[in-house]
Amino acid sequence: MNPTFATCDLCDAHESDASGRFRVLPPVFQSFGSVNRFHGPVVTLRCPEDNSRVREAVNSPGEVDTPSGKRGQVLVIDGGGSLRRALVGGNLAAAAARNGWAGIVLDGAVRDLAELSQTPIGIRALALMPLRSVKRDEGQRDLPVSIQGVAVRPGDWLYADEDGIVVSADPLI
Repeated sequence: MNPTFATCDLCDAHESDASGRFRVLPPVFQSFGSVNRFHGPVVTLRCPEDNSRVREAVNSPGEVDTPSGKRGQVLVIDGGGSLRRALVGGNLAAAAARNGWAGIVLDGAVRDLAELSQTPIGIRALALMPLRSVKRDEGQRDLPVSIQGVAVRPGDWLYADEDGIVVSADPLI
């Protein structure tokens, strides 16, 4: 079961939060997967123009036990905002969906729109770019990242729907 939420309602409920535990990503992300609404605990990657760590992550189990039961995680990728190379394409998105990931939020580019739009996973990215990433076996996992100037930490909870993306230090639903 996928609980219903609306990022607008979450923002309204947390509009007086001054602690920094509730954050809103800027409205620069486009939707590329076939799932418009997704949420889950965050796993972070930092990997500008090299998707070696992305491949490792999406080929690993994406579901984890949470207090409310099994939940797919959301892979948040700090690609440095680069639009020079795509870090996720059809094959990696399909692997993520197969392995139980709830979604991918990428501060960078994706490719293979026809495949992404048929894949049962939420995907948000800045743009499309047909060039694939380089493979240098670089990147880091599970560290705080900055996505369009907003701090995102491993273990945060991310909620994405048609209106936007919010991040919270605590589960909200």
